[in-house]
Amino acid sequence: MADASVGRTRHQRPEPGQGAGPLAGRVILHVDMDAFFASVEVLDDPSLTGQPVVVGGSGGRGVVAACTYEARMFGVHSAMPSSVARRLCPSAVFVDGRYHRYMEVSTKLRGILESVTPLVEGISLDEAFLDVTGARQLLGDGPSIGADIRRRVDEELHLTCSVGVGRTKLMAKLASKAAKPVATRTEIRPGRGVVVVAPERELEFLHPLPVRALWGVGPVTGRRLEALGVRCVGDIAALPAGSLERYLGAALGAHLTALSLGEDPRPVVPDQAAKSIGHEETFATDLWDRDDLHRHLNRMVDASTTNLRQSRLAARTISVKIRFADFTMATRSHSMDSPIDASPAVGAVAAALLDSVELHQGVRLLGVSLSGFGDPDAGLQLSLDLGPAMSEQGGGASGQNPSSGGWAPLDGEAAGAHDPAAGDRLARANDQAARIQESWGSVSAAIDAIRARYGGSSVGPASLVGPEGLRVRRRGEAQWGPADDQGPPSNDGRAATL
Repeated sequence: MADASVGRTRHQRPEPGQGAGPLAGRVILHVDMDAFFASVEVLDDPSLTGQPVVVGGSGGRGVVAACTYEARMFGVHSAMPSSVARRLCPSAVFVDGRYHRYMEVSTKLRGILESVTPLVEGISLDEAFLDVTGARQLLGDGPSIGADIRRRVDEELHLTCSVGVGRTKLMAKLASKAAKPVATRTEIRPGRGVVVVAPERELEFLHPLPVRALWGVGPVTGRRLEALGVRCVGDIAALPAGSLERYLGAALGAHLTALSLGEDPRPVVPDQAAKSIGHEETFATDLWDRDDLHRHLNRMVDASTTNLRQSRLAARTISVKIRFADFTMATRSHSMDSPIDASPAVGAVAAALLDSVELHQGVRLLGVSLSGFGDPDAGLQLSLDLGPAMSEQGGGASGQNPSSGGWAPLDGEAAGAHDPAAGDRLARANDQAARIQESWGSVSAAIDAIRARYGGSSVGPASLVGPEGLRVRRRGEAQWGPADDQGPPSNDGRAATL
């Protein structure tokens, strides 16, 4: 009786691949470029071949974005602080990231993938899911399509990629990881290139993997599972029904239980719209001076609004984020009545948000984000009554009130920490932004046309002109932290200012 009870409380499922469920016959590929950023740098500079190359911020606050397998032999990996990477590998060659170049190569990769199937879901610049179920009659089975993609990436991009094949996103993702090269302390072992997980062998492949291989298991959840004695995916599948839900919560517990059984019904969803556009930067040293912060903010606003217009979008909500020297963070947001896309309009609101934060210590990181997208051609609807400019809550976190156009402190800051005049400044900035947006459309179009023809540094706000000329921000610049030398980059030809 006891044995029968235990048998019923454990998770039950049919053998994978059997039956006529919605996943039957589905073929998903996960294509993942090998050490993408670092490989592009080696491609463009062959003198780096065979060296431990690290892409990312080279300064004390930098972070590793990517590295070659030669660097991985020393234990270097992405998301590692650059200072740690330098200690592990003193001979490492640090290269500042060139996001625009990676975007260029990624666009070519996307073209290759979309020539196979329109069902391509980009996850990042260097990886994507493909649903090739409908392409098999013309192009062959999943492994054949994967091998052909690898051949074309090699021939057309002169780079390498790894491909996983399975009937779910989970299996395809894990299979592509198993297909990759492996760096040990003594050697770099070539990867298999294409790894296939057949439906009838899913659990055989999945269950020996560590629990952190599953989506949703980060360091904290991993430690909690290990405290239960759960170390591999098979351990999760063997738990009594409902126990993980009680331990981790209903949502996460049910999610991990389903994944441990190979259940992942998510479809490949192409062309997912961006929810926000923005930039942020970690500074080499903490900044106190508001004029310096405003100059950095202007660069980020200029870059963000340029990206916004290139995407044929406008934004209602402008957010500014500040991280202080002690890693505490302040976030301010404001929502307009109508979406805006003109750089000075967004800049007026962003500047008021920045000025609403008291600089009680140096600023380590500054960022701006645009969201609440709408039609840039939508007519403006000016409001004479902005409502309460600031929502005061007794301590604790609160959110913005888009309907009133006001702002409120976020991230657990007390409302009393703010300048009492901040609400008035934001109300004035709101009106100013609306007026600028009405009159700036043709100017924005002219700026975009000039930059398209002569380069991103050909024209920009006069406030961004320094001793080295006009310094506009390029997409992805300094997103992995500061370099040792944060001097302004050189401009491409002559620059005009506004």
